[in-house]
Amino acid sequence: MHDQVTVIWAREDIPAGPSIFLAGPTPRDAETPSWRPEAIELIEATWRGPGPLLVLAPESAGGLRESDYDDQVDWEVAGLESASAILFWIPRDVQRLPGFTTNVEFGLYANSGRAVLGCPPDCPNPERNRYLIHTAHRFGLPVVETLSDTVTSAIALVRAAPA
Repeated sequence: MHDQVTVIWAREDIPAGPSIFLAGPTPRDAETPSWRPEAIELIEATWRGPGPLLVLAPESAGGLRESDYDDQVDWEVAGLESASAILFWIPRDVQRLPGFTTNVEFGLYANSGRAVLGCPPDCPNPERNRYLIHTAHRFGLPVVETLSDTVTSAIALVRAAPA
């Protein structure tokens, strides 16, 4: 928790309020680091209100994997539906961070008016993000290439969201 930023981890109760959902591939092994801690640090460093902000992180606190798949999926759907902004960060690596679920989530929310797409051009498989980038442009979504710019764009969406 930061002054006005509270992280809500997977399967924790999601309170009402302005929020950013951190959508993107989740590491499936202990050797692959998550990108979400850096995103959270950037949000904490950038958010200055007004008021508090929730960050919905679909990973377990302490790195423990879910024991019930349905509970995890239900939490993610609730978080995506309630989020003021959906930050899609896709450092595509077909071997380590394939993002197959992320592709579906992006398709579901690309036209929501609440999404931003971040795709680093130096990830292992940037060519696998071409269709998402094309779709984002089609719907007028912000498309950026750094995690910092993705956070900035997501915060702008939160600020523009109806209260």
